[in-house]
Amino acid sequence: MRLGPGAVVALHGPLGSGKTTFVKGMAAALGIHEVVTSPSFSLVQEYTEGRVPLYHVDLYRVQGPAEAELLDLAAYLHATGITVVEWAERGNELLPPHTLHIHVRVREDLTREIVEHPGNPAHEETYGSASWPGPEEAQS
Repeated sequence: MRLGPGAVVALHGPLGSGKTTFVKGMAAALGIHEVVTSPSFSLVQEYTEGRVPLYHVDLYRVQGPAEAELLDLAAYLHATGITVVEWAERGNELLPPHTLHIHVRVREDLTREIVEHPGNPAHEETYGSASWPGPEEAQS
């Protein structure tokens, strides 16, 4: 699947599942050489040096859609770059209908599985899936 300007990707998964690692891979694919870190404290990181700007939003510390609106989330969701939202379920009501929802699951053997759902996260048909070693295996 190709993502371009205006794309919104919602990442779902437990703490430590590899959501930020996934964003690092996206940044590398876009030609972004900056160090990509979780924006848990800053809430938003902007990476503009790649082929397409990447806006990395983390709603982990946000308590719900009303608080997410205070971040001016709409500006990022309708920006000319690619917006990736970690912990997207905390602002799900604000996401546009074309959002690609990616669920990261940790398997028993600690590898990760990603399952993509176009649009509504409750969509029953899996768009695609892949797996990779978790961050702890990738660093060794």
